[in-house]
Amino acid sequence: MSGHSKWATIHRKKGLIDAERGKIFQKIAKEIQVAAKGTNGDPDMNPGLRMVIEKARSNNMPKDNIQKAIDKAIGNASDVNFESIRYEGYAPHGIAIMVDCLTDNKNRTAMLVRSTLTKRGGNLGTDGSVSYLFKRLGVIEINHDMEMDKVMDIAISSDAIDCIDNEDSYTIYTEPDKFLQVKTSFEENGIVEFLRSEVTYVPDNTISLSDEDTEKVMGLIDALEDIDDVNNVYHNLDI
Repeated sequence: MSGHSKWATIHRKKGLIDAERGKIFQKIAKEIQVAAKGTNGDPDMNPGLRMVIEKARSNNMPKDNIQKAIDKAIGNASDVNFESIRYEGYAPHGIAIMVDCLTDNKNRTAMLVRSTLTKRGGNLGTDGSVSYLFKRLGVIEINHDMEMDKVMDIAISSDAIDCIDNEDSYTIYTEPDKFLQVKTSFEENGIVEFLRSEVTYVPDNTISLSDEDTEKVMGLIDALEDIDDVNNVYHNLDI
C-alpha cells in the first residue's frame, strides 16, 4: 500500500506541474497571438514576435504550440481580440506590484485584479504609481559551466550592460534592443541551454522581508498569476 500511495503522490504532483505548465503555455500563446496579429507571422520581420517566441522557448513551450498560436493570429481568428492593460499597486509591507494583462473584457479583469489585491492586504494604485521603480531589460541566465572571464568577454563584446555571478549561475542584463544580439553571441560560443531568456521588467531595488511576510506577499503574487487574464506580475520583493 505504501508503494501505491507513493506512486499516487508522485502522479498527483506531476499532474499539478503539468497543469501549471499548461497555464503558462496558454498565457504565452496569448502574447504570441497579439504580437503576430496583423502580420505574416515571420519573427525575422517582427522583433516583438521574435522576443515572445524566445520567452516561449525559455519556458520549454513546444514548437507546435508556438506555431499554432502564430497560425491562429495570422488566420484572423475571431477570438484573437485581446487588449493589453497594466495595473499598478502595492502588496503588503510596501512591495510594489505591476500586473500586465491581456484581456477581452477590461471590466472583468479590473474587478479580478482589484479584488485579489484587496483580499490579500494589497491595494490598487494609479497609473505610474510604481512603474518608475522598474526598468525594461533583457535578462539571460546561464549555468555556471563557463569561466567568469569568458562570460564577461562575451557579454562586453556583445554590448550587454551587466553580468552577475550568482555562484551557481550567471545573469546577464541587456538593453531590450540588444537582447537578441547578446543571446546570439552566447549561442555562437557554445551555450545551448538557457535557464532564463526574456525581455522583462527588473526592479531598480528590492525589499527584503521576514520569511512570514515574504510568504504572505508571495501568496498574493501567486493568486494574481492564477488569474487567466494576467500574463505577468512584476514586483520588487527580494526572494
